[in-house]
Amino acid sequence: MSVIVWIVEGTWPACVDAARARTAPGEEIALLYVRDDALAETAHGAFAGLLGRGRPGRDPGTSLERLAAASAHELLRAAADRLGRPCALLERGGRVEREVVAAAGGAALLVCARDGDPARLGPRSLGPATRFVVDHAPCPVLLVWPGEAPRTPLPPVPPERGHRP
Repeated sequence: MSVIVWIVEGTWPACVDAARARTAPGEEIALLYVRDDALAETAHGAFAGLLGRGRPGRDPGTSLERLAAASAHELLRAAADRLGRPCALLERGGRVEREVVAAAGGAALLVCARDGDPARLGPRSLGPATRFVVDHAPCPVLLVWPGEAPRTPLPPVPPERGHRP
């Protein structure tokens, strides 16, 4: 796959728009959604912890898995509609940051959004998962602002080491 677009709730429209604007019409695009399975696994564990006292077929982890799958499918469909051209839809589950890095293995470009503090430039504009992906991606990464970039001035240049004013 040529371009992978990481689809995340809240920031996906900016990523889809950036991919559409920066790719050729015939270029392959894959929309990737990764669900964090930790919540469902916790619910499964809590249910199993009832030592058989829970009603069969009422495991809340199963319900959470179904809801997550439906939500992922809906989000990927909305992203594909916004993209407006043929694309692959990829859904993965697990540790989000690691799954994104693994999915980007054969890509020419990974598109993702800044998901940290929207009022700050620099490292704080990235959440922990996105920071991991940027640091470990096996391909170039295009980072986009999900909204308008902050208009804060750059900090002053630090003095050179060993240099006295």
